[in-house]
Amino acid sequence: MGGILYKIFVRVYEEYFSRLYGFWRPYIEQVIYRYLDCGDPHNGFARVKCNDCGHEYLLAFSCKRRHFCPSCHQKRVVEFGERLCMDVLKKVPHRHFVFSIPKILRRYFLYDRKLLADLSCCAWESLKIFLQEVVPENDPIPGAVIAIQTFGDFLGFNPHCHILVTDGCFYGSRGMFRVAPPLELKKLESIFRHKVLKMLLSRGKITTKVIDMVRY
Repeated sequence: MGGILYKIFVRVYEEYFSRLYGFWRPYIEQVIYRYLDCGDPHNGFARVKCNDCGHEYLLAFSCKRRHFCPSCHQKRVVEFGERLCMDVLKKVPHRHFVFSIPKILRRYFLYDRKLLADLSCCAWESLKIFLQEVVPENDPIPGAVIAIQTFGDFLGFNPHCHILVTDGCFYGSRGMFRVAPPLELKKLESIFRHKVLKMLLSRGKITTKVIDMVRY
């Protein structure tokens, strides 16, 4: 039933939805077909057996898709959180930052999703420069984990970055850590604004007139 509804949706997408949500991206088709095959033993399975009692059962392969498949997404969120806590995050203070952009710029990211990776790079480079300037050590380097999130449909589309970053920098060959002093976030905002506008200008998405509008 799901496959039939999907085929109908694809046929009518350009007529009813493309003006609001943009062109049909081929990646969507990959995600949906993987989701429709999720948990179907006809598409592969593993045989799980208890060595003690001999009981066994078949475990169908999952689609391993984030966001679209509720079951697989939840599993990946839990696994990712455990890995962060056990293997990635050091036992130092951390801060949570959210980097967002003005509404006038969001449409470019809606129609060109590759720009989301560039937005992530802008956020990381801004934080790196900002923290390196305030930590008084030689060659200081912060650590960060970045997640891109989009919210809403065409009218409410809101791309932004959630960043968990060390509240200071590592330095020296032994990986010593120095906590950052109180931060002046207006400076960080200025660095991020400059990098995002410079990136969009270099990609040919905006003009200098748009930059002037955003700055003032």
